[in-house]
Amino acid sequence: MKISILRRFFLFVLGVLALSPLGSAQAQIAGDWIGTLDVGGGQLRLALHVTAAKDGSLTATIDSIDQGAYGIPVTAATLSDSKLSLTVDAVHGSYEGTVNKDATEIDGTWNQGQPLKLDFKRGSAPAAAASKPAAPSDIDGTWQGELSAGGANLRILFKIANTQDGLAAKLQSPDQSPVWIQANSVARSGSSLAITFTGVNAAFAGKISPDLSSIDGTFTQMGNTLPLVVKRTKD
Repeated sequence: MKISILRRFFLFVLGVLALSPLGSAQAQIAGDWIGTLDVGGGQLRLALHVTAAKDGSLTATIDSIDQGAYGIPVTAATLSDSKLSLTVDAVHGSYEGTVNKDATEIDGTWNQGQPLKLDFKRGSAPAAAASKPAAPSDIDGTWQGELSAGGANLRILFKIANTQDGLAAKLQSPDQSPVWIQANSVARSGSSLAITFTGVNAAFAGKISPDLSSIDGTFTQMGNTLPLVVKRTKD
């Protein structure tokens, strides 16, 4: 009886010892990381936030700081030896990197249809600025339209809201990603509306209809301009 109990005890201890290196390695990578992605002549700052559970599993989110997209969920995160793998279904992306022995840097590659060099270092990202609400404008709400490009149709959504600092807007292309991109500027003069999204090299310019039901304009990205009419939707 005592031998049986001791045997089970030793097996339990060996199991804990076998798991300890893994748990320790996962815990070392937990925290905040900052990296910069070079894309099309511009740069995008990315923040990676990693949390390690007691069982050694990892969860993570990514912020695309210059695009105003925060809390993008990482679908799967694994660390094997020093190899970190991330899958980000929301943006159809993945990351493969090698963590250095001090767990202070990650040397790797981001792939979103094209492999790009992306290294992370320990660091905290700036928090998303919170806009103070104000009385709604007459164009506050969600607007939806459709872009026709290359034989494909893509839905485009704008969310517009008035704040104490002026109009603010977000952009989503739901057929490509659930992520919302924060506008860098929103300017309105009478019926003319202009919205820029520097992080994705995009802009929208249009005329608001007299009955405030639609905005007839153009969407420009990477030098390509397409017609885009957006109409109010029910939130």
